[in-house]
Order: sequence, then C-alpha cells, then structure tokens
Amino acid sequence: MTNPKRPEDFSEQELRRLLLDKRHDSRLRRLERFRRTGRAVRLAPDLPPAALDEWRTQPPLEGQEMGPGSSASHASRRRWFDRLLLGVEVLAVLGLAGILFNGFGLLRSLNQEVVAVLRQDTPTATPLITAVVLPSGHTPPSAAGGAQFNEAEIPEHLRPLVQSLANLPLPTPGPQQAIQIDIPALDINNWPIVQGDGWEQLKKGVGQHIGSANPGQIGNVVLAGHDDVFGEVFRDLDKLQPGDQIILYTMQQQFVYLITETRIVEPSEVDVMNPTSDATVTLISCYPYMVDNKRIVVFAKLQNP
Repeated sequence: MTNPKRPEDFSEQELRRLLLDKRHDSRLRRLERFRRTGRAVRLAPDLPPAALDEWRTQPPLEGQEMGPGSSASHASRRRWFDRLLLGVEVLAVLGLAGILFNGFGLLRSLNQEVVAVLRQDTPTATPLITAVVLPSGHTPPSAAGGAQFNEAEIPEHLRPLVQSLANLPLPTPGPQQAIQIDIPALDINNWPIVQGDGWEQLKKGVGQHIGSANPGQIGNVVLAGHDDVFGEVFRDLDKLQPGDQIILYTMQQQFVYLITETRIVEPSEVDVMNPTSDATVTLISCYPYMVDNKRIVVFAKLQNP
C-alpha cells in the first residue's frame, strides 16, 4: 500500500483538480439529496468525468480572443463605431438645417413675388371708372322740350358707358357721409345731400359723387347741384368770395370749409373731381344761368379746428 501524498507534495494544477472534484462531488450529493426529497428533477444526464475534463481543458475557438487584450480591442472598435454614428448624426442634422434654410428662403421669395403681384392689382385712390363729363349737365328750361339731361355733351362713343354708370346701385348712406349742406353767404340752409349725382339724384337735392371723400376726411368731397331747375340750389355760386363758409353735416358732427377759389371750366374738365392730398370740398353746377353750356366750380378747404 502506497503512502498518501502530503498536501505540499501536490502541484498547483493537481490541487486545483482535487478542489474541483470535491466541489463536483459535493454538488452531486446535494442534487441527489434534492432529487430524493422531490426538490429537484433530472432533465439531462450528467456529463461523464472524461467529458467534464475535456470541457475544462478545451482551447478557445479559432478567432476568439480571451483576456485583457480582447476586451481592449472590443472597446476600441466600439468607440470607433460610436464616433462613426455621431458623425453620421451630425451630418444628418446639418443636412436638415440646410434644407430648412433653403425652404425658408424659397418661401420668402414666393411671398415677395405674391406681394409684388398684389401691389400691381391693388386699386389706387383714383376711381376705376372716372366721369366722362362734370355732373349736373342739362339743357336750360327755355330750350325746346324744356330742361333734361344734356346727352349732347357726351361723346357718342362714350354714351353707352355713361348709361351703364347710371344703372349702378347707390350705396346706403353711413354715419360718416354727408347728409346736409349750409352756405350762409347764399342763404342756403338745411339742403339735403344724397348719394349719387345723376339726373334723378339731383332732383332730390345736392348730390355727392360716388367714391369721393366723406366730410372731414383727407380727400375731395365732390358735390353737384342745379342752378336753374329743381330748386336752383347752386344758382348763385358765382357770388361766393374766398373765405366764405361751406358747412357740411353728417349724422354725428359738422365740418366747416373755407372757400379758396372759383373757376369756370368746360364740361369735360373732370380733373377738378380728382382726389386731393388735404381735406377739400368741390361744388359743381351748370353755368351761366339759363345757358348751361359750361360749369362753375368752387373749391374750399377744411377750416382748422
């Protein structure tokens, strides 16, 4: 019978092998005890000791690196891959920013083009259809057939246009529009002002040209009236002097204008009805009395408050 080896006689590998065997035997006994008590179930046969030894001593697979060097190489590849992904993300963000910038630039250019087109189509303060002749024109009461609208003043090729304008609907008077006129120097008091200056409107009083300014506003308030028919409201306009008052009333207040000038013009001089850069009023009537082949035009400016 051989003497057993002392612990110091074993090599390190043999001691490790004995320790593993002891742990393996202890584990087997514990599992066997658990199986006998029903606390564990055998699912697969245990490996034979030879197979266990083979598994313990099996070298790593080809290409598989173990140890600190393998971990460092894997970390290096991981960092390189993360940097690559970061670069791709930065490029994607820069590309998106470039697309958005170009999109805003295109949108701004499109808006500018639209504004330019709209500005070309925006109507100016000048009426789209101006008068062909000055209002209030008519034949004198002494003429054959009596007083009536003087169609002869209008060029023949423009008469259909004037007739179409006469059929346009009149706007409903608002609180800012003129409703009454007083001219103290001529004893004209409480004369009504109607919208429109056609033949039918001027039968009812003084007519305001459609599209002209309202009292007190910047612009030209154009008013027309007859001199020898339908009350002869503007018969004596030629007697007015600079500084005389013209008082216009709205539903809310009154405005005083001071006369600056009087002119005798041809019926075709419609430029006297153009808008002005300050608050003015223009009175128009046929002239001379009972002849009615010209117009008398009186200009006045709004009196400073």
